[in-house]
Amino acid sequence: MNKKLYDFIVDKKHHSFRHTVDWDLASVYSQNKVAPIERMADRFEKLCKEETPVILEGEKIVFLRTVSNLPDCFTEDEWKDIKSKHYVHELGYMSNLSPNYYDTIGMGLLEKRKTADEYGKRAIDNIIMLSDKYLEEAKKQGREDIVEVLTQVPRYKARNFREALQFFRIIHYALWLEGNYHNTVGRFDKYVYSYLKADMDKGVYTKETALELLEDFFLSFNKDSDIYIGVQQGDNGQSMMLGGVDENGNEVFNELSELCLKASYNNKLIDPKINLRVCKDTPEERYTLASHLTKAGLGFPQYSNDDVVIPALEKLGYEHNDAVNYTVAACWEFIIPNVGGDVANIAAMSYPKAVDTAFRKYLLESKDFDEFFEHTKDEIKSASNEICDNIKDLWFVPSPFMNVVMDCDIYNQGKYNNFGIHGTGISTAADSLAAIKKYVFEEKSISKEEYIKAVNSDFENSPELLHKLRFETPKVGNNDDYADSIVVELLDTFADSLEGKINCRGGKFRAGTGSAMYYLWHANEIGASPDGRRKGEPFGTNFSVSLFADIKSPLTVVASLSKPHFERAINGGPLTLEFHQSLFTDEDSVQKVGMVVKTFIDRGGHQLQLNTVNRETMLDAQLHPENHKQLVVRIWGWSAYFIELDKEYQDHVIARQAYTV
Repeated sequence: MNKKLYDFIVDKKHHSFRHTVDWDLASVYSQNKVAPIERMADRFEKLCKEETPVILEGEKIVFLRTVSNLPDCFTEDEWKDIKSKHYVHELGYMSNLSPNYYDTIGMGLLEKRKTADEYGKRAIDNIIMLSDKYLEEAKKQGREDIVEVLTQVPRYKARNFREALQFFRIIHYALWLEGNYHNTVGRFDKYVYSYLKADMDKGVYTKETALELLEDFFLSFNKDSDIYIGVQQGDNGQSMMLGGVDENGNEVFNELSELCLKASYNNKLIDPKINLRVCKDTPEERYTLASHLTKAGLGFPQYSNDDVVIPALEKLGYEHNDAVNYTVAACWEFIIPNVGGDVANIAAMSYPKAVDTAFRKYLLESKDFDEFFEHTKDEIKSASNEICDNIKDLWFVPSPFMNVVMDCDIYNQGKYNNFGIHGTGISTAADSLAAIKKYVFEEKSISKEEYIKAVNSDFENSPELLHKLRFETPKVGNNDDYADSIVVELLDTFADSLEGKINCRGGKFRAGTGSAMYYLWHANEIGASPDGRRKGEPFGTNFSVSLFADIKSPLTVVASLSKPHFERAINGGPLTLEFHQSLFTDEDSVQKVGMVVKTFIDRGGHQLQLNTVNRETMLDAQLHPENHKQLVVRIWGWSAYFIELDKEYQDHVIARQAYTV
């Protein structure tokens, strides 16, 4: 590792090269009635010209953002007008796509330019112009190694490992500069390994020197990541997928895959976010190797199960060669590289809200639990219908360079155009239904009127009932079918509610098990819940247990939450487990964590992520943030520096149960 460069980046000293631009481009474009695609092309050209080449001492992978803001292409009034006529997702710019890095790196931009439209050609010309500025700076500094690399890429195809890494950096950088966001890394070891192998066969690199270069490359993801902010700092979408099978069923995990895990472990930075494709045949030692990252407290790797995901995607209509090539979006949603135009996080449905509505409207009139549960299912279906009906005429700002590096006309659509819907708070909903079933309809120990009154008052005058609901009632996560079977039925109902629906782009709607930030947002839409959750308390993140559930062990959680029919809800969304930092005392404990992951995968779980936490450390970090600058935690589908999070997200991680094995 280049320690001097590493410290320079971690200490944010490179921020001194940044400046902002005070350009009111939107007003100028609006006054001149400039077309959206021309606005994107013109802004990109202006930004490329404004960028100043910076080559830091000793760095091997260059390109650093020096313009730290991105003026919008549209005025507020224009956005209002656009939104009055179209459905606009998030920021309205393209996101969560996985472009064809492989072909671009293997062809060069001049070759890609031959088939690009006029706007794509302009984007390529501007990228080459900016690269030439770096080339000239390298000559000034006498950096002949960089001169050699930039003389070749990005004009021409990469000839070796270092040129491939540098080419990737330029593509990735350009996509952000153009205004796209949550630009994923995709199956990095699949499309870059051939360059490394050829160099190692020639004796250009040893494992040690290749690792050192890879550490420099990984460091480049962290140079500008604070500029790429989603909901919170760290939510930037730089997700890298490793392993899995290829189109011929061959295992992709290779020497580069292993080096990536080691580089991430050595750097101990939040980017790139590592994802690992596994299956029933994945060897135990790979889980152990990956669990060393968990021990390091990085919140990754996140695991995806090929045995579940690939058949489920094929069932949804993805061709085999595309399904086996799946990767993840910014967080965990399954997307297809090169040709996928799916919007995998377009909306979210709240299970607890469906229960809450049924509880208030139908509990009194329901004769038995089955009747009440049917009302709850009807509310889920109604919520799903409303979501689907509201998404009409989806519109994105056209992206010329993104169109260059995709194998489809992404201006209009992709080969696949499915919409993913999250499902949030499933354990809160299942625990609530289990409590209603047990106490109202089976034991008849709580009257319907008393129950409704207690929930409406946030259990203010019902302390005994509150304790009973929170700590004495069957909960999801203890391998108890009384509650777990309800999870299975809820997820099936959600899948049923989207079955057969066609979206405005001719695609399908995909049910998912993720929550994103909705574990806070949806929780604030309702008051207390029948499971004893009080008003203002959040749901568990993604596919996880209630925050206050008394859970026996992580193995019972794995048993509980591997029961659903994930093949019917394959948008993505991991089971999330927290392990206490004190667990990782030796190699044996690391192996045990790896076996927890293997157990979930072998039982048919679809996706899993682990967090290493220490409650006392996090509480101290809230009081003394200056002492914990590098403390990393997993939030929902991404990792972040704890002290950079809003307090509500910090508090949620602190509230999660930390397991030992």
